[in-house]
Amino acid sequence: MTDVFTKAKRSDVMSRIRGRGNKGTEVALAKLLRANGITGWRRHQPVFGKPDFIFRKVRLAVFVDGCFWHGCPRHASIPKSNGAFWRRKLAANKARDRLVTRTLRARGWHVLRIWEHELARKNEARLMRRIRRSLQAVAGPD
Repeated sequence: MTDVFTKAKRSDVMSRIRGRGNKGTEVALAKLLRANGITGWRRHQPVFGKPDFIFRKVRLAVFVDGCFWHGCPRHASIPKSNGAFWRRKLAANKARDRLVTRTLRARGWHVLRIWEHELARKNEARLMRRIRRSLQAVAGPD
C-alpha cells in the first residue's frame, strides 16, 4: 500500500510520536521493582536523555533499551527492506545512547542500561541482583 503522505509530511507526522509507558519494557521493570521491594525510583522526570527511571537520591539513571531499537548485540537485526535507512537509524540511536550516557556521567549521574531481553522471567533474579548492586555501589557505605 502506498503512503498517503509525502516523504516530508510522513517524517513530520512520525517525529511527533512519542513513546511512553511501553508495557514490554518500562512497565515490566516497574512491576519487577515493586515486586522486589526496590523503592526510591521515579519515572518521567525532567533529566537529560529522558531516563526511564531515576533514583534521584543516589543519582542513578536507568534506561530500558529495546533490543531492536538500541541494537542489542544478541538480538539486533536489520530489516530486509530499506536496509540502508535502518542501518543509519539504528547507528544514530546507538550514538545517541552513548552521548546520553557520557553527558549524564559528566553531570555526576551513574547510568545503568538494561536490555529488553533481561526482563524475561528467566533473567529476573540476575537482573534484580544487578540493580541492587548498582544501587549499593552508588549509595556507598552506610
